[in-house]
Amino acid sequence: MAARQLALDLPHRAAQGREDFLVAPSNAAAVAWIDRWPDWPAAGLALHGPAGSGKSHLAAVWQARSGAVVLPAEPPSGRVAAGNCIYEEGDTRLADRATAEALFHLYNRLAAAGRHLLLVARTPPARWPVALADLRSRLNALPAVEIRPPDDAMLAGLFAKLFRDRQLAVPGEVILYLVQRIERSCAAVAEAVSALDRASLAERRPITVPLVRATLGLA
Repeated sequence: MAARQLALDLPHRAAQGREDFLVAPSNAAAVAWIDRWPDWPAAGLALHGPAGSGKSHLAAVWQARSGAVVLPAEPPSGRVAAGNCIYEEGDTRLADRATAEALFHLYNRLAAAGRHLLLVARTPPARWPVALADLRSRLNALPAVEIRPPDDAMLAGLFAKLFRDRQLAVPGEVILYLVQRIERSCAAVAEAVSALDRASLAERRPITVPLVRATLGLA
């Protein structure tokens, strides 16, 4: 029996540039909004969609272009440099009044300085529990763009990209097999790629349909 190689859980560097983002009907509107910056009609934009849909990648693209900083869970309450900002998971954080007030004041400073706030969450601001009415009004007035669940072409392209990020050469027939059987979400694709990478290293085998079946339990 061939010796199994220890699969070390080492981080890999994902390609995060604009040219690496896969544009499909499910995300084309969101990409267009990011490309449109700084010509936004308001001082902010809400980007929403399911886990693993590419929100963080698009936010990273915008961050690189705009020089934005990612805000902590509780935005700074004091005066800060009025630069572009990214705020994540507002759908779970703004039910706290102190947090809502901090974001309200920061948003007003950004708007006054001609800067922008990118909000990234799973749901649009209209569905968020926001403890401050003034902030709720501001957020509801912002344009909100959705990244929808991926279609077959998007899933196949994402598999190819994530395998390429890990420097793995995987045949097209394997990707087709995965697309036809995997849960239809970008998060599931990322988990499958990670599991197959570990299995391939441990078994010292290329990624083939039999390895996919054995690793992921697919029929």
